[in-house]
Amino acid sequence: MLVELSVMEQRYQAVLEVVQDGWKVVEVARRVGVSRQTLHAWIARYEAGGLAALADRSHRPGSCPHQTDAEVEATICELRREHPGWGPRRLEHHLARSGVAPVPSRSSIYRCLRRHGLIELRRRRKRRDEYRRWERERPMQLWQMDVMGGVLLEDGTELKVVTGIDDHSRFCVAAGLVTRAISKAVCEVLGASLARWGIPDEILTDNGKVFTGRFGPQPVEVLFDRICREKGISHRHTGVRSPTTTGKIERFHQSLRREFLADRTFPSMEAAQAALDAWVVDYNTTRPHQALEMATPAERFRLAPLAKGRVSVPVDAREDHRGQWVLRRVGSNGMVSVDNQLFSVTNAYKGELVDVFVDASLIQVWSKNHLIRTVARAREGRVRKVRADGLHVNDHPTTIRQASTGA
Repeated sequence: MLVELSVMEQRYQAVLEVVQDGWKVVEVARRVGVSRQTLHAWIARYEAGGLAALADRSHRPGSCPHQTDAEVEATICELRREHPGWGPRRLEHHLARSGVAPVPSRSSIYRCLRRHGLIELRRRRKRRDEYRRWERERPMQLWQMDVMGGVLLEDGTELKVVTGIDDHSRFCVAAGLVTRAISKAVCEVLGASLARWGIPDEILTDNGKVFTGRFGPQPVEVLFDRICREKGISHRHTGVRSPTTTGKIERFHQSLRREFLADRTFPSMEAAQAALDAWVVDYNTTRPHQALEMATPAERFRLAPLAKGRVSVPVDAREDHRGQWVLRRVGSNGMVSVDNQLFSVTNAYKGELVDVFVDASLIQVWSKNHLIRTVARAREGRVRKVRADGLHVNDHPTTIRQASTGA
């Protein structure tokens, strides 16, 4: 009857053949199928610790020079818990900016997250070949806007979020909570964003009723369309059943749900708005964006070159820059000329006197204390003509703008 011996018993027999029976190490090693060095090691272990020493030992190395430091590993776990939507690439970038040296590789960070159960293992979806990425060249050329639900209060009420991002920089220009996504509430959020950040060239939305009335029984101009027309904004719409056209705002919604709304309720609408505002500040100024080569949206929104050596629109249009104030009258066709640069502020302002602030990189047009147009400047130097229609205007290079009263 054949009996299968365990590994430890086979080693013990080989050791006894050498120690007690006097067989040569070479012959026993050849018969067992191991090297002479391995058999000598078994004998040494048996003499040092007896039969128990012949059991299998751990193959783990005694040291690992490239192992992630325990303090760095704890930092990775802490960052992941603080920002559940941050993956290995974003964590790697944040560690590098924080001065961690050496910075663990993405694969090391991924294994760390797996060990601590901080990452959900799921199959990655294959990117569809028919998708085509597109992007505007500068900030303030195009905003994407939409409405998203899912903001829950403790009493069970669901709020909506009116969102908007700049297409070039992914900078969040609008994030306002409303109880119902009706036209007036949505347009109040739009108006606040326009007053704060300036007037974009275009706004892209889907075909919802709050954004357009072109699909009704009788096409009408809704309030959103009217605001765009009066501000000189080209309102663009997605194609029917084409949600990927507004892919950037949809991706923003994904980040919003994952990083801000996950398993969270708020005591009131005011508390929810305050928390949302804080998250938006972090999103714009701190959170690195993978599509922007790990820059923050604010960095790209502020520094967008129109040409080499120039910069375009600032982050906040209300910031006080050193520049030059000039006075212009809007033409009958809604056009304004500043330093031989012609642009439109729409027919809504035709014949009006407007204040124009000019600095090294941009031109801002103000009417009765309202910013109505922001364009990137094409030339450099001071504007020679500071008067319009023979009217007197003071040059205020460093003072706060005074609203024009008209004539």
